[in-house]
Amino acid sequence: MRAENSAIQSSAIAARGTASALAPTLSAPDSAAAAPAFPAPTTGRGGTVLAGLGVVAFSLTFPATAWGLEGFGPWSLVALRSVLAAVIAGSFLLAARVPLPERRHWAGLAVVAGGVVVGFPLLTTLALQTSTTSHAAVVVGLLPLTTAVLGSLRTGERPSRAFWVAALAGAAIVIVFTVGQSGGALTSGDLYLFGALLVCAAGYTEGGRLSRQMPGWQVIGWALVLCLPLAVAGSAVALPLEPVHLNAHGVLGLVWVAAGSAFFGLYVWYRGMAAIGVARASQLQLAQPLLTLVWSFFLLGEEVSASAPVAAVAVLVCIAATQRAGRRRTGRESRSVRP
Repeated sequence: MRAENSAIQSSAIAARGTASALAPTLSAPDSAAAAPAFPAPTTGRGGTVLAGLGVVAFSLTFPATAWGLEGFGPWSLVALRSVLAAVIAGSFLLAARVPLPERRHWAGLAVVAGGVVVGFPLLTTLALQTSTTSHAAVVVGLLPLTTAVLGSLRTGERPSRAFWVAALAGAAIVIVFTVGQSGGALTSGDLYLFGALLVCAAGYTEGGRLSRQMPGWQVIGWALVLCLPLAVAGSAVALPLEPVHLNAHGVLGLVWVAAGSAFFGLYVWYRGMAAIGVARASQLQLAQPLLTLVWSFFLLGEEVSASAPVAAVAVLVCIAATQRAGRRRTGRESRSVRP
């Protein structure tokens, strides 16, 4: 009898242990349902595709801006672009019920806003009043290298020597090609273009860093919303002072730079940077000037020389080299990513 009681007690203890072990598993769905939903982490190949889509979207920015200037003044175009993009971004943030960013993220968001939402669009729009899109592509030719340097300093990425060799070679090809396209002459918009280069590289770098800590679409979304009061005030001042000539090119140009470049392009771009790193993503932009020249030929009627295909192939080789080059990861790079 005593043996039977001992067996029953042992069975009861075992049953309680099994129930305790199963409890976390049974409650897991409730915990998962309560957890905030983030997009699934992007693989390296997926990050390259996303960053590439961003480059394609950005390559249309200069031609679209040239179209936009047919209907709006430069200050009006930049202000309206920011207002429309902020409304789109704010709608997504409200629909997803995204909470306000943490206080420690606002300084970085301000850098993103100042660099890619206000600084780069304004300076390049002013430059395109006197420069062709082919000449303005010089900025984009230098941007990948500048972004890689700033990214290395800011995020701790340590690209390999092979990466830097390929990056410098690609930048040199793009600069020689685009300067040759513009006849090698400096324009009055060069000061605007070099300023745009610096502020955009800073915005890209800070956005890529923030995209490791919060979803990439929220980074650009909050940066756009942060600029909304300034954009509304700018529109109210600029529109009465600059003549508006509504036409199809002007409206299409405005819509693209707002929805395509400022929101969609930056969303996929930052998500791609979070997955593959600022330095590697930035080198994909080596293809942007050549794409811009193609769009300029078809959309604006600008002439493109026969050397474009040769330069395009050479740049693609450099891009492939930068993507294959190994990187020495630091402790900060090994942290989990939320694209």
